[in-house]
Amino acid sequence: MTVVGFTPGLENVIAAKTSICTIDLESHRILVRGYDLIELAQRATYEEAAYLVLHGELPTRRELEDFSSRIRRERAIPEGVYEALRRLPKNTHPMDALKLGVAALAPWDPELDDDSHQANLRKAERLLAKLAVLVANGWRITRERPVIQPDPELSFASNLLYMITGAAPTPLEARVFEQTLILYIEHELAASTFATRVVGSTLSDIYGAIQAAIAALKGPLHGRANEKSMEMLLEIGSPDRVEAYIGGLLERKQRIMGFGHRVYKRGIDPRAELTKDLLRRLSEEKGHTSYYEMADRIQMIMAERKQLYPNVDFFIGPLYYLLGIPIELYTPIFAASRVAGWAAHFIEQQDDNRIFRPRALYTGHRYRPYVPLEQRGS
Repeated sequence: MTVVGFTPGLENVIAAKTSICTIDLESHRILVRGYDLIELAQRATYEEAAYLVLHGELPTRRELEDFSSRIRRERAIPEGVYEALRRLPKNTHPMDALKLGVAALAPWDPELDDDSHQANLRKAERLLAKLAVLVANGWRITRERPVIQPDPELSFASNLLYMITGAAPTPLEARVFEQTLILYIEHELAASTFATRVVGSTLSDIYGAIQAAIAALKGPLHGRANEKSMEMLLEIGSPDRVEAYIGGLLERKQRIMGFGHRVYKRGIDPRAELTKDLLRRLSEEKGHTSYYEMADRIQMIMAERKQLYPNVDFFIGPLYYLLGIPIELYTPIFAASRVAGWAAHFIEQQDDNRIFRPRALYTGHRYRPYVPLEQRGS
């Protein structure tokens, strides 16, 4: 048996074949089924992007209408799932509530143990529809707020924003939010996606794989940078304090959340360019530009002093804040979008499966003979 060399964190190790997404560093593009993700965010709806990710092609008008109709029909959550969420301690982290909600949904799915391609697609669509509702109402239940029923007249993005804030979004709010969801929908083999594929490779069910993805996304080295970026801006308070605040963090060698990326080491995350523009537009519309000004100044300082550039989460934090979204829901919203990508990877894995079983570089003792208890001292 040949064991290849050790690469910490599997950096740059090819671990799977996929036709779903790739990050093309030469062209500075994220390609989803061959389409530029930025162009999709600018021109498509979330439903179009989700159909593309799951089914492999952009939908025709009829296919899109049927897909959107199926998603709206599948938004209903069994009351038993809500009952499980009501038993959680108050102020449970929304990501933990989301994990429980997905686990509680599993037994209600009549095709839970059918791992055929078509059954997995149908389960993926159910999860896409229901996970967004769980994000909003799981948070509402654990914050002792009333549950809001989905509005069948609203699109995926508009309905999610409505269920979180309790108010119908304006056309600009809805479109800006939708574009962020498209930007979050897929990003190759991130930690949560890899977790999905590892679980899927055991021929476990899709609900368990999505739970694993949510658990991975909860970690601050993967998700939650959008939360941290907004918390930092709130702590800074005003544009005139940016220089001193960031300078202090850099002197203390503290990490600036929302900057740097394992893949984009020598350039800006292409998604960040669009989210910065979305933040500018929303800030001007609402007449509140201080967060944009602070973020813009931080970007310049980090480029000048550290040659580090923002990732997609940096500008999404203040953008979501201007939309009236509680900070603790930023990462669950990421999950509500990315579930389409996770599910697509789960299906692709099971369609051509080989269980993941890597080896480890052992750093412990070599063989040591057993010492009887009476000879080990007192």
